[in-house]
Formats: sequence, structure tokens, C-alpha cells
Amino acid sequence: MEGRHYRTVIISDVHIGSAHSKVREAADFLSKVECDRLIMNGDIIDGWQLQKKSADKKWSPEYTRFVDVIMKMMETNGTEVIYLRGNHDDFLDNIVPLSLGSVSILQDYILESGSHRFFVTHGDVFDSVTSKMEWLAKLGDVSYTVLLRFNSIYNRIRTRQGKPYFSLSQAIKHKVKQAVSFISGFEKMLSDLARSKHCDGVICGHIHYPEDRMIDGIRYMNSGDWVESLSALLEDEDGNWRIMKYREEYL
Repeated sequence: MEGRHYRTVIISDVHIGSAHSKVREAADFLSKVECDRLIMNGDIIDGWQLQKKSADKKWSPEYTRFVDVIMKMMETNGTEVIYLRGNHDDFLDNIVPLSLGSVSILQDYILESGSHRFFVTHGDVFDSVTSKMEWLAKLGDVSYTVLLRFNSIYNRIRTRQGKPYFSLSQAIKHKVKQAVSFISGFEKMLSDLARSKHCDGVICGHIHYPEDRMIDGIRYMNSGDWVESLSALLEDEDGNWRIMKYREEYL
């Protein structure tokens, strides 16, 4: 897999600044691929978590390496970088849209993929919990952080027993998110919006669950996250898309 060239690579939800971010693994993955276009689809930087940290702990060498890898992709391969804001990096709201050379910071994006058009957005603006009840979203963020700590302990025990990694926190969160999605019509709203923009599909992040399926004739793809699933979306030279899972392909 190392060194393979892709037309497009999409990652989301790295949550740089969170204690549970797998930013090292994200940097390792990006260092091993080449692409024409890198789309960072929201929540790459976790402003909510960085605000809680003291000045001497806000930035680490791992974060610098992540940025260095992206800079090298731009310099060596001419990679175009598109950064879409999410709810945890909503501090970007004051500057979007912004273009600086090969880097664009946008609210959302229309991606041309062969004969298909995809509406690319983080997805939080269509989630009734995060867009209308910010206090509840932040309470959920705290609860999720606690759950991740239990997950670390749980998997240390599994490792000693010779058992594979199992994301207890992701399993629980996905069940909760399924309920939220059902209530708010999250995925359906995204699919309907893509259709209204004359697109064949929608690509999002936000719910930390990688997926690729059809919803009423619209292709719905989710790039997952770099907290638990460690996944990305890849488009090859022929316009074929697939979900990449780091633990299965690079470990």
C-alpha cells in the first residue's frame, strides 16, 4: 500500500488537541500515500479541547509532524489541500472562504469525480443536536471523553488476554448516534441536500462511523475518524471509492 497514488484522499475528525486523537497514526498514513487532492473534512483541530489546555500543553511535536507531512505532500506531489470546517473547529467561521495558494478553507465543497458530483460537508450543520443545542453537544463531548478512558482500560485488559482491539466506546456511541440520526434525519437530510444541488452523492464525517451505502439513489459516504475507527476515503485513478481502515492495512 505504501506509496500508492490516489486521485483523492478524504480524512475527518482527527481532533488534534484531544488526548484520544490518533494524530500520529494519521500522519503515518498520509506519509505513505500520494494524492492529487487531500480533503480534510472538519474537526481536524479540536478547538473545544485546546481551549481547556494550559499554554504549555496546547501543541505537541506530534501535531507539528502532522502539519509537516501535509506540507511535504504539497511541496513534493503538488497536492491540493481543501479544509472544510467542522463543529469542533468552528473558529474558522470568521475566515471562510479563504484561499492561499494550494490551500482552500471552505464551508463545503462540490467534488467532481469522473462523471459524478459529490457534495462534501462535515455534516454538523445538519445535525439538530450540534446546530441547535450546543450545550447538549458539549455535554455529549465530555461524556464521550470519559467513555474513551474506560475504553482504554477495557482494551488493555483485552490485550493481556490475547484478544483483539474492540471499540466499546464507538459501539455505544454509534448506537446513540443512530438514535440521534433517526430523530434529526441526519443522513436523509444530507442525501436530500446533495440531490437539491444536483449531486450524485454526499461525503461527510462528524458521526465517527465510516460508511458507504445508497440512500434513495444518493451515494452516502462517511470518512469515519482518527480517534477510534482510524479510517479514510480513497478515490483511485479510475474514480472508484473505498473505505481505508488503518489498523487493517498499515499495522
